[in-house]
Amino acid sequence: MIPYSTQAINEDDITAVVNVLRSSHLTQGEQVESFEQALCDYTGASYAVCFNSATSALMGAYDAAGIGKDDEIITSPISFVATSNMAIALDAKPIFCDVKLDGNIDERLIEKLITPRTKAIVPVHFGGKAVNLKKIQEIADKHKLLVIEDACHALGSKVDDKKIGSISDMTIFSFHAIKPITTGEGGAVLTNDKNYAEKLRRFRSHGIVKKQLWSMDMIEMGYNYRMTDIAAALGLSQMKRLDTFIGKRDEIATYYDSRFKGQKLFQTINIPKNEQSARHLYPITLIPSLHCPKEDIYTALHENGIGVQVHYKPIYQNSFYVQKYGKQSFCVAEDFYRSELSLPCHQKMNLEDAKYIADTFLKILDEYSIRGCSF
Repeated sequence: MIPYSTQAINEDDITAVVNVLRSSHLTQGEQVESFEQALCDYTGASYAVCFNSATSALMGAYDAAGIGKDDEIITSPISFVATSNMAIALDAKPIFCDVKLDGNIDERLIEKLITPRTKAIVPVHFGGKAVNLKKIQEIADKHKLLVIEDACHALGSKVDDKKIGSISDMTIFSFHAIKPITTGEGGAVLTNDKNYAEKLRRFRSHGIVKKQLWSMDMIEMGYNYRMTDIAAALGLSQMKRLDTFIGKRDEIATYYDSRFKGQKLFQTINIPKNEQSARHLYPITLIPSLHCPKEDIYTALHENGIGVQVHYKPIYQNSFYVQKYGKQSFCVAEDFYRSELSLPCHQKMNLEDAKYIADTFLKILDEYSIRGCSF
């Protein structure tokens, strides 16, 4: 099975992890600080604070921003549930904004959703393609709101040669195994604001500050959301190959773009020339007549060893959200969910794999464009 995304581990990565295992500090050593510095050096951000997951990093960012009871964030429903879950965990409310045809938040719809309770706009860079940050920042500045980017798909993405992670108030990256680089599980918040960085460091470690010698003081609520040195060592090793990984993903995506040009049964998502996508996903959207047999298409592709996936079920359709907030509906998000398939695109693939995937995908779509549903 060729998965839609996967990690690439080499001997240097293994050696880096083993060296930590043989060291005196498995956690709270020097590796985390080194990894944080590498993230700053790569993105141009002033501060990076690593966490044990992107989920805890999101919660940390919301907390550092002062988001709490009865506050609201405006975000996308086309994301993993953690984006909005962590606001709810702090007794805030996610306000969903519909998306565009590329799966990214529709910045034209944001302003009418702003209320006196709105504290932040939380855009999601779907699949690694950057949202319209310039327009979103203009809206945030006008209404004195924060911009907190969910860039879990977008480490290495950039706009006009400016890397994601160095632009907004805070930016969250994920280092889950299927992301551009991995620490196994892990995440980070990047910011240019020293106060946010200090709050984030306290939040991830019990709200404690060290004074002198053994003396320390818990000054606010915090948790154990620290990244281990084992994980950080893997991340630090992987960072050395991040651009190589993205280059390979882009090579595969570029091949798909050329093969799929002019197709009538689905659309690809264009990346503007002034942007670079981390290419976490290669999403396509099926035409409406193929929505019905989509499950059959998905199954047929898996039977042929092609591990496509669907990203994402709109968050508000999950039972928890329906029970908490009632039924909601966003036309483009729901159409995107009905249409979307993510084809394999990652650094362990070669062009032969991409050719097999493209050939098989086009053949199966042609069959179902005639056959229709199986029920």
